[in-house]
Amino acid sequence: MTANESSPARRVVSADFAALVDQAGHFFADCAAEAVAQRGWFRVALSGGSTPRGLHQALAGETTDVELKQRVKTIPWAKTVVYFGDERYVPPDHPDSNYRMARETLLNLVPIPPEQIHPMPTNFDVPAEAAAAYTQTLQDTFQTQPGEWPQFDLILLGMGPDGHTASLFPGTAAIHEQTSWVVSHFVPKLQAERMTLTPPVLCAARQVAFLVSGSENAAVLQRVLEGPFEPDVRTSQSIRPTSGTLTWFLDEAAAAKLSK
Repeated sequence: MTANESSPARRVVSADFAALVDQAGHFFADCAAEAVAQRGWFRVALSGGSTPRGLHQALAGETTDVELKQRVKTIPWAKTVVYFGDERYVPPDHPDSNYRMARETLLNLVPIPPEQIHPMPTNFDVPAEAAAAYTQTLQDTFQTQPGEWPQFDLILLGMGPDGHTASLFPGTAAIHEQTSWVVSHFVPKLQAERMTLTPPVLCAARQVAFLVSGSENAAVLQRVLEGPFEPDVRTSQSIRPTSGTLTWFLDEAAAAKLSK
């Protein structure tokens, strides 16, 4: 079985990074409008990384796409609730913090109520307690029934050079987690603590979107999308929405080795 056979997904290939970001920006706006129209709120989980940074800036109006520049002004920020797919266990003002990046590139620049922004907490002495606290935040804000997973309207993800996503790293137990919503775990490869939403939560979303750019990612992207299904090795392959839609936003450089 190949990855492509096990997890069919839509691919949107753009000419370059700027066009990728613009395509993803329109998609974000579409998801927001649909969610608010149908359910009254738009619940989105943001990602760290350089490509999501570009998307944040476009959503804040920093784009040469005239249509998108007007479109983002209509995003219902007052009805948007922001979460995070993963986080480095560092203070919120640390340069490596995903929350800090999102705050500086997007959240401080759009009219979203502060109480609707839910960063992963990193102020606990025991990281597992932070994961439990974020699980409680999700339970309180999603108001799920017993046995249900929280269902995000959109989860944004990136892909690392080894094919990992969120903070699901090769060889870690988090890849196989099937009961917890959020885990904190030590990643030996990085010698660092990470927090992450677990695969069942990521796969429960209505929309999951990967943003991948650059020729340096072309070889691993080909293995993720068209190679053998080995999620322990390339953890991005573990993201297979149970009832939602998976979309890969790529630029031509990243997609250069794909056969389709």
